[in-house]
This record gives sequence, structure tokens and C-alpha cells, in this order.
Amino acid sequence: MDARHRVVFAPSGLSVTVDEGTTVLDAARQAGADLDSTCGGRGLCGRCQVVPTAGSFSKWQIESTDNSITGWASTEENYTGRRPILDRQRLGCAAQVCGDVVVEIPAASQVHKQVVRKSVDLGDIEVDPLVRLHYIELPKAELGAELGGLSEQIGAALLADYDVTMARLDAHVLPLIADAAKRGDNAITVGVRRGCDVCAVYPGYVDRSFGVAVDVGSTTVAGHLVDLATGEVVVSNGVMNPQIRFGDDLMSRVSYVMMNPGGDVELTRSIRAALNTMVGELVDDAATSVDTLRPIDRTSILDMTLVGNPIMHHVILGIDPTPLGQAPFLLATDSAVTVRATDLEIDAPFASTYLLPCIAGHVGADTAGAILAEGPHRSDALQLLVDVGTNAEIVFGNSEHVLAASSPTGPAFEGAQISAGMRATAGAIERVRIDRDTLEPRVKVIGSDLWSDDPAFSGETSKLDISGICGSGIIEVMGELYLAGLLDVDGTVRSDGPAKTDRVFADGRTFSYRLFGDADDPTANINVTQDDVRAIQLAKAALRAGIDLLCEHAGKTDPNEIGSVRLAGAFGAHIDPLYAKVLGLVPDVPVTQVASVGNAAGAGAVRALVSAAQRAEIEAAVRRVEKIETATEPRFQELFVNAMGFPHTTEPTPNLASETVLPSAQPKLDAVGGRQRTGRRRRPT
Repeated sequence: MDARHRVVFAPSGLSVTVDEGTTVLDAARQAGADLDSTCGGRGLCGRCQVVPTAGSFSKWQIESTDNSITGWASTEENYTGRRPILDRQRLGCAAQVCGDVVVEIPAASQVHKQVVRKSVDLGDIEVDPLVRLHYIELPKAELGAELGGLSEQIGAALLADYDVTMARLDAHVLPLIADAAKRGDNAITVGVRRGCDVCAVYPGYVDRSFGVAVDVGSTTVAGHLVDLATGEVVVSNGVMNPQIRFGDDLMSRVSYVMMNPGGDVELTRSIRAALNTMVGELVDDAATSVDTLRPIDRTSILDMTLVGNPIMHHVILGIDPTPLGQAPFLLATDSAVTVRATDLEIDAPFASTYLLPCIAGHVGADTAGAILAEGPHRSDALQLLVDVGTNAEIVFGNSEHVLAASSPTGPAFEGAQISAGMRATAGAIERVRIDRDTLEPRVKVIGSDLWSDDPAFSGETSKLDISGICGSGIIEVMGELYLAGLLDVDGTVRSDGPAKTDRVFADGRTFSYRLFGDADDPTANINVTQDDVRAIQLAKAALRAGIDLLCEHAGKTDPNEIGSVRLAGAFGAHIDPLYAKVLGLVPDVPVTQVASVGNAAGAGAVRALVSAAQRAEIEAAVRRVEKIETATEPRFQELFVNAMGFPHTTEPTPNLASETVLPSAQPKLDAVGGRQRTGRRRRPT
């Protein structure tokens, strides 16, 4: 019998067992993985490039080695396509499987590239960048004239023309001055950092300089190219975090480092490469869309800011993240860090990179960025700020007292651990409504503005692959199932559902709900299972328990005392506030006081990029934040159990009851439909 091997495709996690000698492209097709190819596997288009990985992958129980894929093939040797084969990548149509293997599909090789929906809203801010441009006309050099060296001439001109006292001229700029002066006919433009250090030089007159602010999330990385003089975000871009192939969540990546010698180097290399690629794409996009006298290139970038959770922060800096994987979760540093971009292997030769300070072992620079953007420390009213992601960060307080904590929600909200879960790509279900009488659903998908009951829906979505549910859709379908009476308070899909609608059906010992698809073709259906509900319950209970813990520490357990709730992050930005309350993600604050605020961490990074005062503010603010470690809090487990129910097991929800029609109490049923007892009667609505 021919040998068979298991192939797992990252970041989707799809897997398939194939015969030895099967090409990676054919394996991807069998698994349903999203791998592009326009030449039919003939080695012409170069679109099917993949990255075979080596290491021990505990979450998939695979030992992947360099010998799991055949060596370089003649197809690759003779390849002359327009898209070059990148370093460490292989053509999926040429590489053959000869062992169990984990294969990464880069974003550029995916048919449905991720829709990274992270934007920034800076509000009112005084632009005060750390780097400014100054145009200088140097004197003509003549034999016998005592002008001093070019560096000294620059210093004299800065003082005379701009009242700037040059403290130093960066060593990497010194060799470039003579050529710049020659090409500019003795006219140059210099970049001056912090009002005293010359960090860049260009020939002639340069009118604009730029910076890059980056939010490095566990799942997505979002970057913004910003005009340093105006604070205008001119181009934004986003990519998936390539570290996903090492684990969906942070702790699995730390575990990978612990189990694989040199794993920390791999994590660092992968994220730095992604950052460098993102910077290049931002520059390329700006070069064709932004009006400047001098063409924009990588030397146009004079400053960078980065935010990320503590593990991303440490990995980017090349610091071993394993101490953050176990108590007492020690940071290498909680201070702001400034390094040259080139030290992080980012090709931006004139740029300095500023990493915002971390707060605690699981509360990082991304939370600092969110605090800077939303300003709980500037507010008289109590503010609850929640960055909902793979690892949820929670900030609660006002100008008198700010507390922060992290809750291990896991990746369920972003589609992982959900049977039909997927990331926010074209075709993903993102909105759900269930009719209270017929129990029939209607949905909206990314890529169309129409609801599925619109006659034009089928035609408009005919080219979309509607194959799953993304985060916002998962939240809404759970809320709708509960509001429609198909889901009990304890999260059980009711066994009397099949008597009410054929969309509820027996699924082993539990029941599932058919959300989308033809009942006659079960393989094409998108279902919500009991396990899906449990995964969301666990995630939302962890988040809510963290919130309730902070409220208790602050002595503010009455939801009506909270002035505002702000949902941040790529996922939080797309949660409907009402459904956040229906699931019990947040306390029973009036829904008008709950708002999605977009990518607050990224907005904080942009603020720090364009303002020296903002950097000073956040460095001072984080020193006053009280850190609460949920892992060591005795009350956390009790609060977690209480938060498992929809909306909550023990807390009343009078505000929610006035905002929507909550389901009436129903008899409690066993798994096969037999009556057990009457459930706790809900307060009348």
C-alpha cells in the first residue's frame, strides 16, 4: 500500500490526508484550502507559492520536517513567470508531499485575501512630530575658502536659518551628504529629530516626510502611512500575522518556542519580514496616489511607532517570550523602547522606531495605544474600554483611577474553534436576523450590501464563496438564536426546536441550527452547532469575568455608574452593541452608551507618531494604571461561571429588557426532548 501523509494548511487549519507524491496544490484543492492558481498547475503563473514549515506543531499533532516536501523541481528551476519565487517559498504545483507537513499559504497566494478592516480616528490632536524637514542651501565651495566640513556647514545653516542647534549628525547620514549636495546643486533637505539630531538628507527641496504607525495584532497587522507635518493618514494597509502558522493564540506560540529550539528566532523573523513587506506596500501605494515633489520611497519614512501585546512586543524586539507564558509573567521591560528601523530588519534607513510602553505581563503596548486614543485617564466619567480579540484587554476607570487586565478569550470570536467559522473575507456571513415567528434566518455577507431575502441577493453574490461565518456574524447568530427562543439561558440548543422549524435538527446527542444552505444538500450547509455555542460561551465568560473583576476592584458594580463602554479592535469595531449586551459580553449599560470605536490601538500608535507630547502623556499614564492579574484572582473563576449564561446567569438586565424583546421562560428539556423542569422565569419585559 502506498504511503499516505497528513497535510495541514495554515492559517486556515484545514487538513487532508493524501498519497505520497501528491502535489501541494492538489492537496490544497482536496482540503478546500484557499490556494490560488491561474495556469492550471503548469508552473507558469507563480500564484500557488507556499511556505513548507519544519517543527513540532502540538495543536495539530504533527512533526513537520524539511524532508516532508520533495526538493527543488525542474519546474521551479526553469520558472520564468512574472511573479518571482520568493525566498523560502515553493511552487505548490511542483512541490510534492512525502511526509506529514504543515504548509503556510501566504496572503499573496490566497484567492480570497483577508479584508483587514482596521481604521483610525484621531479626534482632536495637536500635531507635533519628532522629525521635521529643513531646506538648506550650502555655500559654493571654492579653493582656499574656509567653510568647514559639510556636517559643520549643515549645523551652521540650521542655526542661522531655523534657530536649530545641531547636537549630532547620525553616522549613517554622513556618507550621503556629499552626493546629496552634488545632485541638489548645493541645495539639500535634512530631517531633524527632536529638534537637534540630523537623521536624513535629500538632494534639493523635499516638501513632505512620512511616518508609519503599526498595530501588530495576534491575527492581523495593520499599518498606516502618515504625513508627519499634518497628521493625515494617507495610506493604510493590512496583512495577516504570519505567526498564525505557529499557533492561533499567543500561548500556543509561546508553547511552540518552548518545544522548538530556535522557535523564538522563527517568530521574530516572520513578523519582521511581514512588517518590512507592509512598509514596502504602503510606500508603493503612496507613490501612485500621493502628490509630492520627490517620489515617495522607503527613505521618505522618517519615523515609526509600533503597538502590540506583550508577546508581540517582545518577539519584534528579539526578546525570548517564554517568561510571559508562565507566572509571574515577567516583562523584559515595561518602558517605551526606541530603536532604528533597520535594527528590526525593516528597510527604512532614516527611520527610528518607537514601541509604546507595556503595562503588565498580559497587558501590552496595544492597550497603552488604546488608552492614549480613548483617554479614560482624561475622563471625569467612568469608561470601560474593551479590546476584543484573541486575548481581550480591559481598561476601566477615569482620571482618578484606571485599572487594566487581560482575559484569555481565545480565538473563537474571530472564527477559530467554530465549525463554520472563518476570517472576515469576501463571502463570510457578517450579519444575521432570525424571524421570531417563522424562525427563518436572513443574512448579509461581506462583499454585498443586500440581505439574503432580497431577490437580487443570489445574483449579486454568485461569484462569492459563502462558506462560513466571521466574528460579527457569530455574535449575532448566537444572540438571535437566544432571542428567538431556540437557545436556553444556559446555552443549550433546545431539543424541541425540530418541532418548531426544520432548521433545527438532531446532531448526535445535541442539536444544531441550519443558518444557510439547502436542506437537501447537507454538505453545503452552514450550521451552528452546540459545540459552537459552548466555544462562544467560554470566550464571552472569560471576557465578562475580567470586566466584572475590574468593576469589583474599583468598587463600581452598578452598570448605571459606567459612563460609557467602548468596544475596540478589528473585531470589536464590528460588533453591534445590542448583541454585545444580549450575549452578556458587557454589563447592562444603556445601549446608547455602548459604542464601537474602531482600531483604538492603531489610533494611539498614530497619535504617538505625530506628537511628542502624546508619547510623554502615555508614558506617564501607564505608570498610574493598577494592574489586575486575572490568573491569580480567586474571584475570577466564580465570576467566569456566573457569566456563562445568556445574557448572564445571575445579574439582572433591566436596561436590555427595555431595548429588545427578551424570550419568555420555557420548560427545561433534556437532550432527547423529555421535560425535566421549568427554567428560572425571567423578569417580565
